Amino acid sequence: MLREHNKFFIRSHRFLDICLTIAAFFGAYCIKKYLMPEPYRGMEMDTNYYILFLLIIIIWYLIFHLFRLYSSYRKKTFPRIFWDTIRAVSTGGTILILLMYFLKVANISRIWLCMFFILNTGLLVASKGIVYKLLINIRKKGFNFRNVLIIGRKQRAIDVIDAIGEELGAGFRVIGCIDTNKDDIQKEVKYGIRIIDSIKNLEKVLSENVVDELIFAMPLKIIENADKYIALAEDMGVPVRIIPDWQLYHLMYRPGKATITFENFMNIPTMALSTTPPNRGELFIKGLTDYMLAGLWIILFLPVFAAIAIGIKLFSRGPVFYTQERCCLNGRRFKVYKFRSMAVGSEFAQKTLEDRNETDGPAFKIKNDPRIIPFVGTFLRKTGLDELPQLFNVLKGEMSLVGPRPPIPGEVKKYDMWQRRRLSMKPGLTCLWQVAPRRNDILFEDWMRMDLQYIDNWSLVLDLKILISTARAVLTGTGR
Repeated sequence: MLREHNKFFIRSHRFLDICLTIAAFFGAYCIKKYLMPEPYRGMEMDTNYYILFLLIIIIWYLIFHLFRLYSSYRKKTFPRIFWDTIRAVSTGGTILILLMYFLKVANISRIWLCMFFILNTGLLVASKGIVYKLLINIRKKGFNFRNVLIIGRKQRAIDVIDAIGEELGAGFRVIGCIDTNKDDIQKEVKYGIRIIDSIKNLEKVLSENVVDELIFAMPLKIIENADKYIALAEDMGVPVRIIPDWQLYHLMYRPGKATITFENFMNIPTMALSTTPPNRGELFIKGLTDYMLAGLWIILFLPVFAAIAIGIKLFSRGPVFYTQERCCLNGRRFKVYKFRSMAVGSEFAQKTLEDRNETDGPAFKIKNDPRIIPFVGTFLRKTGLDELPQLFNVLKGEMSLVGPRPPIPGEVKKYDMWQRRRLSMKPGLTCLWQVAPRRNDILFEDWMRMDLQYIDNWSLVLDLKILISTARAVLTGTGR
């Protein structure tokens, strides 16, 4: 599935814009040199044009990032994208002209410069129109949706429903509304969208449904203990939007974990609270690194893949690979790939071993598990190499190299409210818990807190430290 926030897509989009800018540079040169009528025809490419070329690449790259041309298209209309592009090129052009003046870059054709700006703007707008239309068509076919839960049922809620209904290509889907009056449950709000529960059961609704955004579309002052529900969503890692009249001041609520931004949501001004890392630049590098390293490691570890496959076949009947349903971002489900380290049907034998579980909480782990394949299975579990096929999950965009480990749905159902926030970030092959000393003896609650610590303190440096520690853990065989 193509994800708009997929870092590979953003990287490709940025690369396309730079290529189009280069094409505009040389296109304007060819038009000026060969196609212009006399006496304007002709062009000499002296040293100053090479300096100008370098300045344009650097300035345009930074300006495109500054104007957030690669932020989510689902929350923008095409006119907004059009004007953002115009503003970005105009700002870049102004900076370029000022630098030409201060650096004394002379002998530049003004006709060529005007043609470059016009051609560059036209190519960028056309390409973004194509990308915008492509994403709309993909979403209209039911892919890449974000589920929205609305609190409220009156005009503000109807405005949000109308805005989403008019922009199906934006990729939002209203799963229902909840209200303060439990007597209104199952009443229709609009377009078949119904009130699915009372706000008093918000925790239950968020736990049992995939909710990507929670929108408060009613005055917060009429919701009893509204700050409690905002804090609840914050603790569970669900992004929150509040339709004005900006009642956080009225509540004297101060987010403990979330960052606050002011955004347009389908042309409706909102205040957004998000608990995921806000650094888009570093997140881009993280995503790019995921794809590059996953692809490289799959190639380098092909001999290891083959050796493990042979070992599994020698010591156990059944398939080499094992797939299991796990939960990822906001509770979505996907199939995780692993090398099979247990006998076929071992998951059905777990109930007979529940009394030997050595960890607390909903997780299950025991020493000397009788279901493990002799020799090979033990080796895979101790080194963690049974997780190696999850590199393919990384390439599919379902996982990252570093992040909270993806839980099975049965565990998630037993989570406390605050533990669900670990689902607010893409799961990973390795995490803080897996590289901790005596990790097999860590209590379940401490494990959860370590995952939240990773989310709250995430950085590229932290990811690098975890990857290095993971390599050490694989070599020393400290797993189980």
